[in-house]
Amino acid sequence: MFWVDAELGVDIYLDGIITVVDSKYGLNHLAEEKPDGLINEASRQVALADIIILNKTDLVSEEDLSKLRTTVRSTNGLGKILETQRSRVDLSSILDLHAFDSLSGISLQRKLQNVPTTQPHLDQSIVTVTFEVPGNAKEESLNVYIQNLLWEKNVRNRDDDCMEVIRLKGLVSLRDKPQQVIVQGVHELYDLEETSVSWEDDSKRTNRLVLIGRNLDKDILKQLFIATVTETEKQWTTRFKEDQVCP
Repeated sequence: MFWVDAELGVDIYLDGIITVVDSKYGLNHLAEEKPDGLINEASRQVALADIIILNKTDLVSEEDLSKLRTTVRSTNGLGKILETQRSRVDLSSILDLHAFDSLSGISLQRKLQNVPTTQPHLDQSIVTVTFEVPGNAKEESLNVYIQNLLWEKNVRNRDDDCMEVIRLKGLVSLRDKPQQVIVQGVHELYDLEETSVSWEDDSKRTNRLVLIGRNLDKDILKQLFIATVTETEKQWTTRFKEDQVCP
């Protein structure tokens, strides 16, 4: 997915995103404040990752390492954390991740059930939000929900701050499709892909989403998704205005 050049996509694919964090200086980088509302680049890289490697763990105390773990987990509640020394890591832990294709469907379903909504830590604006909504969504309505968040950037939280989604991942149930569908998004790019896993029956169809980003409000995001499933336009119009697009 995500390849603009179709020929390029035939030869290579995006297996996953890995971020390496220096255990000795990682907290300093993650705590660095940026001017003019810019996102801390170290926090952005952690937020995007499928695997976060905490390297040089032998150079810090257990207390400092624990603080780093907490900070990383508060920024990215979905990624897997590996701890290493001298960058030594089992290659089977970082290769063949299939983080962006339909082969991840079964493992993703299990993973999404255990992802908590996190609280902001050092960067007070970047958090992980997760929720579940039963029912079936129309593909067109789901696209509108995602595009308003990723493309139009016109959804705001209760403080009137723009919600900026850095990473989106989930399993959704689409009408007239018997298979579970993976939704993946990175910044403005997103994709929907059917998996080989079918829903057992209509009563168990549900949608599980994980969003990582800045100024996210779980309650608003969930209510807007419920409105997407139930096609309640009023909920959308009370939460965003087309003439108030975020910069």
